[in-house]
Amino acid sequence: MILNKNDYAKYIDAFLRQNSMLNLISKNDEKFLWEKHIYDSLSIEKVFAKYGKGKKLLDIGTGGGFPSVPVALSYPEIEVYALDSIRKKINAIENLKSELGINNLHPVCMRAENLKEKFDIITSRAVAPLKIITEYAAPLLENNGFFVAYKSRKSEQEISEAENVLKKFKLHVSDIIEYELPLEENHVRNLIVIQKIKQ
Repeated sequence: MILNKNDYAKYIDAFLRQNSMLNLISKNDEKFLWEKHIYDSLSIEKVFAKYGKGKKLLDIGTGGGFPSVPVALSYPEIEVYALDSIRKKINAIENLKSELGINNLHPVCMRAENLKEKFDIITSRAVAPLKIITEYAAPLLENNGFFVAYKSRKSEQEISEAENVLKKFKLHVSDIIEYELPLEENHVRNLIVIQKIKQ
């Protein structure tokens, strides 16, 4: 997938209008909405290229809709569930879904531990340390499904701290995919790809 900012112009415009009312990201970050949030969200393409896409994706702690909304927009064949316990954030995503006609996007206002469904891909971006977010993600993951955690450079340290949780749920770190955001300063990010081993 070759990412082109112009393809997301309608979404960017709609998001900025929601942000002016609800403050989903900081005003300073608005200038870098494409680079820091949308482009970053769509780096999951690197996981899809190696491991496949799956049919149902859950984004835990979706916040302003990253990565859930860009992923739903870019992959209409995937049913994307945007989960957050904060109602104003889910309302914003519902507004974006309606305005942009994103039929495969399902905003859910709930805590992760109250969900009963299972998903073949789960994502989480800038929510909590790996050892904490994995506790929420693991019970919701299908056998052989993937949990993709968007992280900064400290991935190895976070994986080490999450060792006990990974063992508890029979999870295996399949990959750490490194990439850079299109910013002037060096901005290295990682996708930690964790697979649930079939019981």
